[in-house]
Amino acid sequence: MTESTESAERLARPLIHLAQLVGLATSYVGMTNDYHEIDDDVLVALLGALGVDAHDDEAIDASIVRILDQRHGRLVAPTVLHIADTEDRVLVNTGIMDIPSATLTLEDGTAYEGTLEPGPGDGSQAYEVGGRFVATALIIIPADVPVGYHTLHVTVGDRTEDATLISAPQRIPTLPAMQKDQLWGWMAQLYSIRSSGSWGVGDFEDLKTLLVESRKKTGADFMLINPLHAGEPVAPLTPSPYLPISRRFVNFTYIRPESIPEYATLDNDTRGQVDELHAQADPLNGDAQIIDRDSMWRVKMHALWLIFKAGRTHERQQAFDEYKRTTGEGLEAYATWCLCYDKWGAPTGAPDSWEKRLDKNSDEVIGLRNQFPDTLDFYRWMEWIANEQFDAAQRAAKDAGMHIGIMADMAVGVHPSGSDVWWNPERFAKGATVGAPPDYFNQQGQDWSQPPLNPIDLQNTGYLAYRHMVHGMFAHAGAVRIDHILGLFRLWWIPSGHTAKDGSYVHYDSDIMLGVLAIEAERAHGVVVGEDLGVVPSYVAESLSSHGVLGCAVEWFEQMDGKFRAPKDWREYALASVNTHDLPPAAGYLAYEHVQLRERLGLIEGSTEDFEEHARAEHKAMMDMLVANGYLDPELLEDEKGNEQQIVEALYRGLRGSHCKLLAASIVDGVGERRAQNQPGTNNEYPNWRIPLADGKGNVVPLEELFSNPRLLSLTRVMQGR
Repeated sequence: MTESTESAERLARPLIHLAQLVGLATSYVGMTNDYHEIDDDVLVALLGALGVDAHDDEAIDASIVRILDQRHGRLVAPTVLHIADTEDRVLVNTGIMDIPSATLTLEDGTAYEGTLEPGPGDGSQAYEVGGRFVATALIIIPADVPVGYHTLHVTVGDRTEDATLISAPQRIPTLPAMQKDQLWGWMAQLYSIRSSGSWGVGDFEDLKTLLVESRKKTGADFMLINPLHAGEPVAPLTPSPYLPISRRFVNFTYIRPESIPEYATLDNDTRGQVDELHAQADPLNGDAQIIDRDSMWRVKMHALWLIFKAGRTHERQQAFDEYKRTTGEGLEAYATWCLCYDKWGAPTGAPDSWEKRLDKNSDEVIGLRNQFPDTLDFYRWMEWIANEQFDAAQRAAKDAGMHIGIMADMAVGVHPSGSDVWWNPERFAKGATVGAPPDYFNQQGQDWSQPPLNPIDLQNTGYLAYRHMVHGMFAHAGAVRIDHILGLFRLWWIPSGHTAKDGSYVHYDSDIMLGVLAIEAERAHGVVVGEDLGVVPSYVAESLSSHGVLGCAVEWFEQMDGKFRAPKDWREYALASVNTHDLPPAAGYLAYEHVQLRERLGLIEGSTEDFEEHARAEHKAMMDMLVANGYLDPELLEDEKGNEQQIVEALYRGLRGSHCKLLAASIVDGVGERRAQNQPGTNNEYPNWRIPLADGKGNVVPLEELFSNPRLLSLTRVMQGR
């Protein structure tokens, strides 16, 4: 009989006890129900990444004692969760005869006027800390404590400690328009869609046009776009939108210079210089092979500097100053990092690189800020302009009648040498990166090179970094899609020097993180979609559902035992799509582009013939499902290549046959594109995130022609149920 749980002898080991004490998994079950126990060297390395010493038996014992003493020596945990409209109990560590008391300061700085009553513990827990016994008592949090981020003050005897009390709605409210009906929209890689006004890469003005035109001409209610997190300040720019410099700020390379109010008031000479720079970038719009961000940014950044130096009216300067005041230290972190990058070059990760030698308080960094105040302010200004243009796109979507508008995408993590990590290194694990264990689609596992947020620091700081990030996402969007939402529950950590196969899961407090999502979504009247593909434990699915988070139903993944599930059997609370950005468009997938690409790049483990045979069996099973459910005329299968468009549309009829609350059609499927945007497991072997929007013949599809494209309009009719 195959083992599926750890033995009593293994669980009794101090190393295993220590790992589980801090939420580090010591075993896991993979995608094919394969059971794995984590090797000791991996556990020791990951404990070190969490700041826990486990290098030998003595260190392990000392770490266990230290952690338990810290937990039981505090009066109250540093962060506690309260569910609004319910009465909750907060555990307090007290002396045997002590009775705790508590008060509450609300998020707005006022005192909570109700009473927080003490309550007795159940007597089942007692610990010795520093030579004295610690028992447990309770503080009762009343049901009428409002939603928000509050400060709980707990007093026992002559000791007082504060904790962050996160008071969250029980679940994210469902939009009225979604309660009885489905909403549908488009998925797009914004950078890939260019107009005549673009500078070679899709931008915020193109986003505004995409939103308004898709509403007017197709009736769409949302546009799911790639992450627009902040990136590097100068070329070369990282192509992947899933490896940002900061998740709190916006990528200012998407600015449209001509849409800045100050452009209209430039003197003739300066305006002529800006227009000439745009003319230099214009040929990039016609390139059907590659998105050249670096060439775009070299000329656009020069244009933005000209506009910045031209100055602002008194009223506009006041607005800029207010933006700087309200964003505070976070903006200074990103702008300072950009200045250092600009003047000292790209961080390399090497020990002698500036981001390793210097921190935010270093004399050299302070000196650089003082030496180049205009350049520092330029980076603040670009972030302000980017926020203005992003906001304008969402307002235009809502004004056009979209129920949701922008569906923003939140990346899993950040660049290891980016501003978030450099400014606040204590927030991140040291010596580990995030990825995924091996599965069918990525047989070698994945290492995304991103340092994970440290769950211990999150707890100790009231989840402040996470709160700021989620708030920033909803500031510009009507919905947020969270890439790899399982990361709110557990993340696959890979210790430095190991492959993606040699990692383990580290657990997070998902209830608190989902509570933060609920607060921010409720305040923004927004929707949360969690990308929950892959191995999803049942408790995760149940928790997401109970919190009102929609999952994802991808047609090519909705299969079991070699057969595809009928769309009518898909779950209701999900965003349904045919594919994802990690798969070729539907036309390419039907033509086995994913098999050919993996073979060319050497990404297939085992026999290529076996992999292709599996792909062909999957293809046939999908066609069988479409035919059996009445979405596809079987005669069309006699000439699949000649009937490609009709077969692609049959896949989308399947979406319409589901009960999913949200349906997403891919822009690339609308125009017949065949090339994948991203091939996981590759870097420069494939032009990931650099594929322009083109049709099946390789011709660029400009934004001006997108919503009059006959193939896209035909797919629109399918999505409209016509």
